[in-house]
Amino acid sequence: MDFTAQPKPATALCGVVSADGKIAYPPGVKEITDKITTDEMIKRLKMVVKTFMDMDQDSEDEKQQYLPLALHLASEFFLRNPNKDVRLLVACCLADIFRIYAPEAPYTSHDKLKDIFLFITRQLKGLEDTKSPQFNRYFYLLENLAWVKSYNICFELEDCNEIFIQLFRTLFSVINNSHNKKVQMHMLDLMSSIIMEGDGVTQELLDSILINLIPAHKNLNKQSFDLAKVLLKRTVQTIEACIANFFNQVLVLGRSSVSDLSEHVFDLIQELFAIDPHLLLSVMPQLEFKLKSNDGEERLAVVRLLAKLFGSKDSDLATQNRPLWQCFLGRFNDIHVPVRLESVKFASHCLMNHPDLAKDLTEYLKVRSHDPEEAIRHDVIVTIITAAKRDLALVNDQLLGFVRERTLDKRWRVRKEAMMGLAQLYKKYCLHGEAGKEAAEKVSWIKDKLLHIYYQNSIDDKLLVEKIFAQYLVPHNLETEERMKCLYYLYASLDPNAVKALNEMWKCQNMLRSHVRELLDLHKQPTSEANCSAMFGKLMTIAKNLPDPGKAQDFVKKFNQVLGDDEKLRSQLELLISPTCSCKQADVCVREIARKLANPKQPTNPFLEMVKFLLERIAPVHIDSEAISALVKLMNKSIEGTADDEEEGVSPDTAIRSGLELLKVLSFTHPTSFHSAETYESLLQCLRMEDDKVAEAAIQIFRNTGHKIETDLPQIRSTLIPILHQKAKRGTPHQAKQAVHCIHAIFTNKEVQLAQIFESTGEKNGKLWSPDEEVSPEVLAKVQAIKLLVRWLLGMKNNQSKSANSTLRLLSAMLVSEGDLTEQKRISKSDMSRLRLAAGSAIMKLAQEPCYHEIITPEQFQLCALVINDECYQVRQIFAQKLHKALVKLLLPLEYMAIFALCAKDPVKERRAHARQCLLKNISIRREYIKQNPMATEKLLSLLPEYVVPYMIHLLAHDPDFTRSQDVDQLRDIKECLWFMLEVLMTKNENNSHAFMKKMAENIKLTKDAQSPDESKTNEKLYTVCDVALCVINSKSALCNADSPKDPVLPMKFFTQPEKDFCNDKSYISEETRVLLLTGKPKPAGVLGAVNKPLSATGRKPYVRSTGAETGSNINVNSELNPSTGNRSREQSSEAVETGVSENEENPVRIISVTPVKNIDPVKNKEINSDQTTQGNISSDRGKKRTVTAAGAENIQQKTDEKVDESGPPAPSKPRRGRRPKSESQGNATKNDDINKPLGKGRKRAAVSQESPGGLEAGNAKAPKLQDIAKKATPAERQIDLQR
Repeated sequence: MDFTAQPKPATALCGVVSADGKIAYPPGVKEITDKITTDEMIKRLKMVVKTFMDMDQDSEDEKQQYLPLALHLASEFFLRNPNKDVRLLVACCLADIFRIYAPEAPYTSHDKLKDIFLFITRQLKGLEDTKSPQFNRYFYLLENLAWVKSYNICFELEDCNEIFIQLFRTLFSVINNSHNKKVQMHMLDLMSSIIMEGDGVTQELLDSILINLIPAHKNLNKQSFDLAKVLLKRTVQTIEACIANFFNQVLVLGRSSVSDLSEHVFDLIQELFAIDPHLLLSVMPQLEFKLKSNDGEERLAVVRLLAKLFGSKDSDLATQNRPLWQCFLGRFNDIHVPVRLESVKFASHCLMNHPDLAKDLTEYLKVRSHDPEEAIRHDVIVTIITAAKRDLALVNDQLLGFVRERTLDKRWRVRKEAMMGLAQLYKKYCLHGEAGKEAAEKVSWIKDKLLHIYYQNSIDDKLLVEKIFAQYLVPHNLETEERMKCLYYLYASLDPNAVKALNEMWKCQNMLRSHVRELLDLHKQPTSEANCSAMFGKLMTIAKNLPDPGKAQDFVKKFNQVLGDDEKLRSQLELLISPTCSCKQADVCVREIARKLANPKQPTNPFLEMVKFLLERIAPVHIDSEAISALVKLMNKSIEGTADDEEEGVSPDTAIRSGLELLKVLSFTHPTSFHSAETYESLLQCLRMEDDKVAEAAIQIFRNTGHKIETDLPQIRSTLIPILHQKAKRGTPHQAKQAVHCIHAIFTNKEVQLAQIFESTGEKNGKLWSPDEEVSPEVLAKVQAIKLLVRWLLGMKNNQSKSANSTLRLLSAMLVSEGDLTEQKRISKSDMSRLRLAAGSAIMKLAQEPCYHEIITPEQFQLCALVINDECYQVRQIFAQKLHKALVKLLLPLEYMAIFALCAKDPVKERRAHARQCLLKNISIRREYIKQNPMATEKLLSLLPEYVVPYMIHLLAHDPDFTRSQDVDQLRDIKECLWFMLEVLMTKNENNSHAFMKKMAENIKLTKDAQSPDESKTNEKLYTVCDVALCVINSKSALCNADSPKDPVLPMKFFTQPEKDFCNDKSYISEETRVLLLTGKPKPAGVLGAVNKPLSATGRKPYVRSTGAETGSNINVNSELNPSTGNRSREQSSEAVETGVSENEENPVRIISVTPVKNIDPVKNKEINSDQTTQGNISSDRGKKRTVTAAGAENIQQKTDEKVDESGPPAPSKPRRGRRPKSESQGNATKNDDINKPLGKGRKRAAVSQESPGGLEAGNAKAPKLQDIAKKATPAERQIDLQR
């Protein structure tokens, strides 16, 4: 309406005027009428606005003065003015008027009030543009209205709801992201005061709020959604009843006409629940009613809603409303399939967000995992796997069990989902270890289960297992070392059925590879009917190994045509299936073939997919020569004890055995990959191990892969022959069988080899060790009796009855007699070994009790110590393990750690390495114990590792091998034993320990041997060992010359108190000897060396059997086969062939061919260090017993006869480590009357030649008659008193 065109009377403009009929304006403000221009009107109104802004409620005079002006501003002229600036200024004035005249408004007409508030509401739309010059006035208007709560006046109006609805809609429409928090706060204050102070909220007003929560509106204006959310949270107590009434009308009574939002009730419930669950306290029971609706679609909608409510992350609805939760769980069994499906899908979110509800869900998911609907069973798997991939702790074993069951589902889609899901879990938690060992253990069964599926008849299942194996169990894209480590420990941890399945998988792939190879061979032949027929048959066979064999036949035929036309494609395929194809080459070939067959115009190419299936099955993606080498290195680490077997959850023995079985299987499918000297060297090491299964597997690998050994690897051949002979003659039946097969498969002169084996099988052999089942009952009873005595003594823990003394004398006598107490030679050597081990272990067990340790004499301690140098490998091995176990638990006194020094003389490298590891472990434990226990400093004599030096020196001084204190070879042995211990102790110079050890050795030279203080020879040997020790310490450490931090204490049991004024500065080793010890001059080699040379049929000589009176010798197989040793032997002596020789072997049958050699030149021999003892040193003047390098070799003592050319000098006998043999003519004589003769220390000696008279030593209480004269000629020596 154009108010300027139709002017009204002044009275009409004023409405109500003062008594004198004039309106009072603020000073400086002229009359505001329709006569003035708009700009002038705006100018005058601004002054009025400022006047009202400055007024407060206490200005009664001004309030009365300006009352006519207030009424004037509410006239229609201003409320309907077309200029927005005029309307804004008037609205600001009216807002201030309501503030000034509060609580009573100057306007009494309800219609006028309604017009005014609708007018003000319309002006609030100006808040939308924050960049407007007038925005501050709009904000002032909003702030004033909110602060004064002016709209509360409208509660008196009958149609106030219209005003409120308009206000709410306006505010929700103008809010945007450019508004600051103050704007939002004032809006909230304004609206919340209306809701909370009114009598209730009408449906229309509620709709104006709730409409902002609907997803469509929410996406359009996020700020209006946030405003509504905060408003509802602030007014929850007031508005909850209104919301409940709304949902009751719609959900229960079905009155959808009450609101335009009726069709959005479920969306609104979801949003309201997310805002504040208290808003729906009265609504939830209504949803329970809806869950039981007869309408399936309605139930589905409610289930979808509740799934979101129960599954939301911060929801506690399930615990707060158990009836509704139980009713919802009932929908898992709903008759309507979509409802069940929706319920199952919900479970995934619920498991991830509410693990505490897993127990409730488990039973329902169990039922649904057997649902007749395929889609539901499928989704059960997806639900469980999704939660498990998020966090394995979210799913229990029962839920994983459901997935496990579905791997055998009748539907392929379900089986595939279950198998792939489990495979992903295995890769995530077992291979990558993302949740630690506990999680890996929880899903460790997956690998076995997946491989078991390979037993299924469906080709789809088999192909999927192969795919899973290549991508998840042993990912083919890993680096070779990592991939093989994964395979190595996977194979070791599989159950027997899974191992069979994996072997079958490789077998099938290899068979398919051979079919393709045969197909390519047919392509090379001329075309003929027979050729076409054979090719067709081969194509049908290949098709049966692919998915959907019916369709596969057509694709295979098409592929065959392409092969016939494309020679390059054929060459690529030939390379792919060739035995020498590497994994990297295979990957390139597969991609190249797929590229050639791809059709860019055909995105989905079934033919190409089928060819890919074929290529994936035949491509060697895991195994090649590099992979086999990596596998062998892993197995070597397990053998050496340096692998991570325990960390991977596999024992070393299991790892070695499974690794050999794995290699055995791969030797069938990939034999060419084994052909390397490094691989065969490792397999030879396995052949010598104790484990029968390991040795048998190693022989089979040689049988399968060794066809080129004879021509390409002569060194391996020469080493392998005697081992195979030995296994064929003395191994288990299975080993013998495989050894014969291996000889037949590898060697060209198989007839000669087999003849040697079969002609000697009837010979008797005496083993030093036999399996438990072959031990005689009498010996088993004796062993148990020894254990019984020891346990009884340990139970008493005192020696009042002197029972321990007699027991120790019995055990010592058993060691001296080599295990044959009766000395009637009616007990086998293996049984004697058992008794020696039992006696040594018993003494060591008694030493763990302090009261018994005190009465163990030094002689008895030395007898016990020498068990670690026993001639039987198993005795040495088991005794060392028991010794280490007791020391590492700090059960044995420190002196027993000195026993490990004797391990330097062990001819087996693995035993020496084991002893060194034991020393390292014991020393580190003792040092750590001292650091962590302050009180331990009071017991340093029994804890400090350096204090083992005096015990070691004393033990070595009484070593039976140390007979002549100036013999360089014997001193070299002493030096090696000393350095074996000192090397470990001197790794670090903690607290100046080097000087401390040197001081100990110097102090010992000031004492005498407490065991024989008056014998000058005994003391001289002790001082000589001290000088050797000082020589070693001075040469290895530059820090040993510093002052010792404290004066060491020497054990009184072994050393006397130093005499006053006694000075022993004499050097007991000459300067020349010292140089020889430090520079390592070579020892003279034996005259005869062992040579391994194949025999021709014409070169055989008649067998010569050894007699019992001849000297026993133990010759290392490696020594016979080492080429360098053989060459030296040929230069020094005649050529000889010895076959079937092994450690601890007696009465072998040898065929020896001897050719005289004239003009023998002396040969310079290089020194052989301790690690090379078992590989080349045939003759050792150090008295070491010869043994094979591997722990599993048969312990068979050998006695040999060798024919030597009459023109040559006789070979000197070879002393060896161990007990010397008893003579046949020894009889039952009593102990030698000469008390100066020492008793044997429990180690056998071979007879010493005339050239080394000092090397002979009594090994028993009785001496052979033939040696009596020689013994009487020797100086008197102290005899061990066993009666102590």
